[in-house]
Amino acid sequence: MKDLRGKIAFVTGAASGIGLGIATALAQAGVKVMLCDIEQEALAKAVERLKQTNVDVEGVRADVSLKDELAAAADAIIARYGKVHILVNNAGIGGVGPYGLWTEAGWDWTIAVNLRAVVWGVSIFGPLIEKHREGGHIVSTASIAGLISRNSLPYNVTKYGVVALSEGLRLELAPRGIGVSVLCPGFVHTRIMDSMRNLPERFAAARPPGPPPVEGPLAERLKWMRDRNDAGVDPLYVGELVREGIENDWPYIMTDAEYEPVIEARFASIKEAFDRIRDRTPRR
Repeated sequence: MKDLRGKIAFVTGAASGIGLGIATALAQAGVKVMLCDIEQEALAKAVERLKQTNVDVEGVRADVSLKDELAAAADAIIARYGKVHILVNNAGIGGVGPYGLWTEAGWDWTIAVNLRAVVWGVSIFGPLIEKHREGGHIVSTASIAGLISRNSLPYNVTKYGVVALSEGLRLELAPRGIGVSVLCPGFVHTRIMDSMRNLPERFAAARPPGPPPVEGPLAERLKWMRDRNDAGVDPLYVGELVREGIENDWPYIMTDAEYEPVIEARFASIKEAFDRIRDRTPRR
């Protein structure tokens, strides 16, 4: 998809953060974009701001963890633009804490938004992209935490799932003219640390009891993450990288090289595991 002008894209989690950065970068490249988000007011403001730059964009509200709402959003983009070429599964949440703080509702919410919504997106929009036989591209937002899990957060588990799904789909959809990329951002200046603002009532039990801790290891960890997030890269820069990734069919889209040594160490550890058994004869 070297020439994006005139193509049509659907971007979830597009009212702010990385999603808005991607929607903006695509729209500036001449793509017609349908922005989708769970926050109606923020979505309306984002669409209005983009329209002031004379780009062709519209908005549709949906809770992407609900397949029926995502399907209705797909109907909306077909009604408005007639087809779709690019799907960006970007909506995501920070989820809940690590081992010791797990709850069933917390796992359910994190999986529903970060992983199952990506599955629903592909299953709904994939056939729509195939239908017009003009080719297309799917980008799903994982995280650098989808390549290096350094704790037991449900977030990391779902992001590993997005990476695995994207890698598999890339092989399966290439013969059908659809490219697949997985976005693995590091720290980006977004509101992901405030994900609880969008907690649906059906997952209310995922909300931690009482206020966040103000001292101790967990408080220090939360402060470190928030500070790093606030100092993260510009979402529009990430959007420009995604646009370039679509144009050049990159399998992986990174935002910085901060964690490259950690990833190299992980792969080295995996290779060591093979080295240890290389000359052994398996029992049959």
